[in-house]
Amino acid sequence: MKNRQFSERLVFAFSGIVAAWQGERSFRSQFTLALMMLPVMLWLQPTLLWWGVMIMVGALILAAELFNTALEQMIDHLHPEIHPNIKIAKDCAAGAVLLLSLAAIVVTGCMVFDTIG
Repeated sequence: MKNRQFSERLVFAFSGIVAAWQGERSFRSQFTLALMMLPVMLWLQPTLLWWGVMIMVGALILAAELFNTALEQMIDHLHPEIHPNIKIAKDCAAGAVLLLSLAAIVVTGCMVFDTIG
C-alpha cells in the first residue's frame, strides 16, 4: 500500500468514509449534526474565524468517528471474543468522540454568544 499514487490514496480514503457512512449509525448522526450547523451559521453570519473553528470542530468529530470505527473493525476481526482490555480500548475510542462532541457544544455556545451577544 505504501508509495501509491495520490489519486489511489484518495480513493482509499473515500472508501473508508463511505464504509463508515454505510456501517456506522454514529458517523451518520454526527455528519447530520454537522450539516445542521450550516443553516444556523448562515443565519447567524459569524465572522470568518468562527466559520473556520466550527468547520474544524466538525471535521475533528468525524475524524474521531472514523478512527473509532477503524479501531473497532480491526479489534473485532483480530479478537472477536470479549476481553476486558479490548473493552477498554473500544471505550476509550468512544470516549474520545464523546469529549470532542461535548467540546463542540461548548464551542457552538461560544460562537452563538459571540455572534448575538
